[in-house]
Order: sequence, then structure tokens, then C-alpha cells
Amino acid sequence: MAEILVAVEDLIFLAKIQQTAKLLGIAVEALAPANLEARAAEGSVRAVILDLNHRSGQALETLRALKANVQTSSIPVIGFLSHVQTELVEAARAAGCDVVLARSAFTRDLPQLLKQYGGA
Repeated sequence: MAEILVAVEDLIFLAKIQQTAKLLGIAVEALAPANLEARAAEGSVRAVILDLNHRSGQALETLRALKANVQTSSIPVIGFLSHVQTELVEAARAAGCDVVLARSAFTRDLPQLLKQYGGA
């Protein structure tokens, strides 16, 4: 089953993503940023949701690795961050992030994003 990979540290926020996806019939799998590239390369992944403020400090490194890998470079990455952090927005876009949203916009648009990228 095709699914969306999610690297989100905030468990309450992750639960919101999982609950919304379940209501829409979309499979999501939560992973640490360090595990995203290997899992995405296995196939059947339709998109990646990445918390650009992840405390691991690996979000941009993970994003660059996903976009540099020929097996995963075409997978859309939706990144979100707390408030508007201009430098991080630009760094994420430069690293290949397909969609960069403030956390509030991501929350507001979550059902539409899941439908669009989850194939529902």
C-alpha cells in the first residue's frame, strides 16, 4: 500500500496527522528523520512530511539526502516549520523541499495535503 512517511517529533501533532489520514483512508508511517531515506527507497511511498524544526537537527540533511538519491528524488516532500523562519524556508527550498509551510498553514491544509499527496 502506498503511504506517506512522517517525521514529526511532537506526539500530539503526529497523532493529529495520523487521525486525519485514517479518516481519509490514507496510510502514514512515522519515522525518525535518519530513517526516512532508506524507507523511502523501498518504494510505495507517495510523499514525505517533514518537521523542519525537528530537534534531531537532521531535517535539512535528510531532505538533501532524499533529493540526491535517484530512488527517492521524485518523492514530494512537504516541510513545515514554526512561524515564518525566512532563512530556514530558503534553506529548505534550496535543499529541494517541494512544499514549505508555516505550521499553522500546514495544520489548516492538512486534509487537502493528505488527499493531494496520498492519492485519495
